[in-house]
Amino acid sequence: MLDKLKELGSSIGLNPADWSEQDIEEQKLGWYPGHPTPDDPLRWGRTFPEGARETLQNTQMRRNLGYATGKIRTKRNTRVEELPDWEELREAGSLIKRNTLAHLPELLETFEQKVTERGGIVHWARDAAEANEIAYSIIAAKGVDEVVKVKSMATQEINLNSYLEERGIEAWETDLAEMIVQLSHDMPSHIVVPAIHRNRSEVKAIFEARMEGRPRFATNEPRELAMAARAHLRKKFLSAKVAISGANLGVAETGTLAVYESEGNGRMCLTLPETLITVMGIEKIVPSYRDIEVFSQLLPRSATGERMNPYTSFWTGVTEGDGPQEFHLILLDNGRTNVMKDEVGREALKCIRCAACMNICPVYRVSGGHAYNSVYPGPIGAILTPQLLNATDRKDPATSLPFASTLCGACYDVCPVKINIPEILVHLRHTITEANRGGLPNAWDVAMKGTSSVMSSGKKMERAGNAMKAGRLAAGRDRKIGHIPLPVAKEWTGTRDVPAPPATSFRTWWNDEHEETK
Repeated sequence: MLDKLKELGSSIGLNPADWSEQDIEEQKLGWYPGHPTPDDPLRWGRTFPEGARETLQNTQMRRNLGYATGKIRTKRNTRVEELPDWEELREAGSLIKRNTLAHLPELLETFEQKVTERGGIVHWARDAAEANEIAYSIIAAKGVDEVVKVKSMATQEINLNSYLEERGIEAWETDLAEMIVQLSHDMPSHIVVPAIHRNRSEVKAIFEARMEGRPRFATNEPRELAMAARAHLRKKFLSAKVAISGANLGVAETGTLAVYESEGNGRMCLTLPETLITVMGIEKIVPSYRDIEVFSQLLPRSATGERMNPYTSFWTGVTEGDGPQEFHLILLDNGRTNVMKDEVGREALKCIRCAACMNICPVYRVSGGHAYNSVYPGPIGAILTPQLLNATDRKDPATSLPFASTLCGACYDVCPVKINIPEILVHLRHTITEANRGGLPNAWDVAMKGTSSVMSSGKKMERAGNAMKAGRLAAGRDRKIGHIPLPVAKEWTGTRDVPAPPATSFRTWWNDEHEETK
């Protein structure tokens, strides 16, 4: 009986023993425990409300997140205001990506042909399992037990690091933020700034505890920490025989790939090792080399508030005597063709992974990335993750993501390729609702049915308006209604106060105002 009570308390976050364990672990580590690597990076097994309930308790994380996203937003706005043709650039980016999706099969075939003509080897992967197996077979054939990596959302999505680790191969993340996440045994919480939830004191503690050689730092100044990371990574760059990267875009016309980054670690990975493996989602194609001009202006401004990225690397196949002499490209589907079938939802595939929607989102900025329980957090994750998983069953935690939004529209305003995220959120909510019709109705279904009946009749609305006046008594002197422990109502009033109903309804006011004109 006691065990069942403890289990129930843990499931709703009210087990004091769990709080003690977290406190003890935090004191032992010197930083707030991260989220361990899940089996499926697209679905960690919890709903958004359950995830948010946990992350909202981490005051330090919320403070770190608020500071960092505020700084990035300010820089982004400054750089965008410098461009008088910003809206035209957004429109151009949107049309290029829409055109790409309309002709994706032909463009991919052309891209494969061009990469092959320049000495590259193209592999096709239907899902994560196939992509991981292809990457592992290439690495195993080289006889190495470690590789270096460029920051890549595609490899995060397929859980490549864990797959390789289980087979005795260490994959070293070389992006500074990714390295912090990896050393702390954590999951990224932001697409561009994976360790955005950590502050410099936590990074210092992580480096001292987990970095090779266990360095000691006199201060937590960023320069001192960055120099230690630089020395640590330089050894990896010089010894690695195989590198793994993602790609920001691939040009069908020439077979060229591109990586935009800020630290130079990507350039080292793309040029020093003998073999390069690139994992790229099939939607990252653009038709022509000229299209690079548009995205090279949109991406850095939207992602980090820079006019251009410090390091932008392009490569086309293999060049004798220059860079890796063996190049493998893995083109990843992993649910993207399913997304293509939805005329509304497919717009999510226009995403260029800038994370501008996260930095502006009022929900993400408070709840943090781990609340989404997917490697793709924030507004873009709320529309991309359930579609990649083809999730429509209400029991699937991924179906809670489209409801994790206020629909304020800020994400649409800042999206550099004009993805109408609020429209897709509403579309997915409708799809999920329709897919779950039938069976026993829950409290929400009953409440919506009753509301629909009232709102479809003028007389019923009038009676309901009059009845609502009784709520003024419940509101009391401060004119606010607090927690109401009733089905549906408790979900709304559990986190916010409801203003007292007005003393006069609209109908009564209207009649009074127009009485004299009758």
